[in-house]
Amino acid sequence: MRTRRLPGRHRRDLERQATYGEVIAIREFRALWYGQSLSLLGDQLAQVALAVLVYDRTGSAFATASVYALTYLPSILGGPLLAGLADRFARRGVMLICDLIRAALVAVMALPGVPFPVLCVLVFFVVLLSAPFSAARAALLPEVLEGDRYVAGSALQNMTNQAVQMLGFAAGGAMIATMGPYRALALDAATFLGSALILVTGVRRRPAASGDGAKPSMWTMTRAGARLVFGDRKLRTLVLFAWLCGFYILPEGIAAPYAAALYTGALPVPVITGLLMAAMPTGTVLGAFLFSRFVSPSGRLRMMGWLAMLSCLPLVVTAMRPPLAVVLVAWVVSGIGGAYQLAANAAFVQRVPAERRGQAFGLVHAGLMAAQGIGILAGGLAAERLGPEPVVALAGVMGVTCAAVLAMIWAESREESAARGSAQATA
Repeated sequence: MRTRRLPGRHRRDLERQATYGEVIAIREFRALWYGQSLSLLGDQLAQVALAVLVYDRTGSAFATASVYALTYLPSILGGPLLAGLADRFARRGVMLICDLIRAALVAVMALPGVPFPVLCVLVFFVVLLSAPFSAARAALLPEVLEGDRYVAGSALQNMTNQAVQMLGFAAGGAMIATMGPYRALALDAATFLGSALILVTGVRRRPAASGDGAKPSMWTMTRAGARLVFGDRKLRTLVLFAWLCGFYILPEGIAAPYAAALYTGALPVPVITGLLMAAMPTGTVLGAFLFSRFVSPSGRLRMMGWLAMLSCLPLVVTAMRPPLAVVLVAWVVSGIGGAYQLAANAAFVQRVPAERRGQAFGLVHAGLMAAQGIGILAGGLAAERLGPEPVVALAGVMGVTCAAVLAMIWAESREESAARGSAQATA
């Protein structure tokens, strides 16, 4: 029997790393990138505006927190049920309709005098529509960016999202103090319209992914998507890698009480809180740049398990109650470790059939939101009893343990795939 080898040029193509320049040169990616960034900036401004508006109206911290909690619940429900729309219908059309409806809903929220219960309902549906929009966008991106361009584009979008979030939260308070919460909400409605305009002019029409004309029920598609994602060992492992974020995102949810515990009089508590909340996004931006720019595609898959452990391991240092500078460094390093999500995302995309990506991404996104929401809620409850330092350390220990198990499962599955590939090549 004769061993068949990949041609040298083909192997080099598989290992060639895409540059940010060649990704940005693609018109459709620029449209998706600009639209996402514009909409996200408006959303960050709207979150601050809603918090100010609800607290001014009710004077209740619980009511303010309840409205914030509504930003998690719709995604958990809507991800599995509505994400299939991105596979049943043309993905650009799904995104456009979601943008236009959200613009109308937020415009109503911007009207003075809207009753508090109505405001809550509007918030719920605005966030609910983000599920099919995000699923359609996530499923469309691999069609726009092929090969390693997808990783480079995802890294670029990830870095932009983190930067926009930091900018939106940092500048949101000052802008709302100047223009007021109602005008800020009106501006958010305008960003949805701007996103829709960018999509119309920059993204070409494509037929629905399920081109056979079949339109199964949403429940049928949800069950089929769950079987696809959780019935495949590799996909299941990749999804669990993604959901590890529930452990290393937890510290951001208790940044304020942690800042109070770190207070020494040198810096005000709000400043410490802002530094803590900015630490992980800073690490995420740095990690995404380094990982996508200087690590080969195959190297990313080999490093994925180690980086997943790195995303949680630095948090363990908080058990020793270190000073602020050490905590900030640890959280930045944790954010750098989170770059493994790029490799997990790329591997997930390659393994899911194109006509099923919308539903699959919707299920993963719903789990992500659930993992983050449950992690933050559990962390907050535990911090009230134990204090923030041991809770963050405990999250780090649990996260490292889970990441180590997943890393072993992933390494084993890759070895099995390599063995099967070798056997087929020598057949």
